[in-house]
Amino acid sequence: MPLTLEVQFNIVLYSIFSGILTGILFDLYNIIRGVKVPKIIVFIEDILFWILTAIIVFAFLLYTNYAFLGPYVYIFMILTLIFHIKFISPKVLKVELYIINKISKFIRVILKTTIYPIKIIYYSISGKK
Repeated sequence: MPLTLEVQFNIVLYSIFSGILTGILFDLYNIIRGVKVPKIIVFIEDILFWILTAIIVFAFLLYTNYAFLGPYVYIFMILTLIFHIKFISPKVLKVELYIINKISKFIRVILKTTIYPIKIIYYSISGKK
């Protein structure tokens, strides 16, 4: 039984979304990976990243279009990923770095604020200055 036009459109749309999702995950991975890492570690990290990404994309496609994996699903995912890396990735990286910096600053302030009273109590009990 051939698929209806609406189902085919949804499959292509979700393929494009999964390509964007893969691109965003790839940007996050580039931020986390670092610069000066031995090649064997980079190789292992790459393998683990692509396994995790495959699982996430498969779960996304399973949830959205019952994991219909025709050839054009892969084609649209790859084309969207290439488009994302070429044109959108620099902007997304800036936004991700901004969000990461703000979250880390917030966590640092919260930790310092909560640890300071504990230090005061500890120093007053132990008699240290």
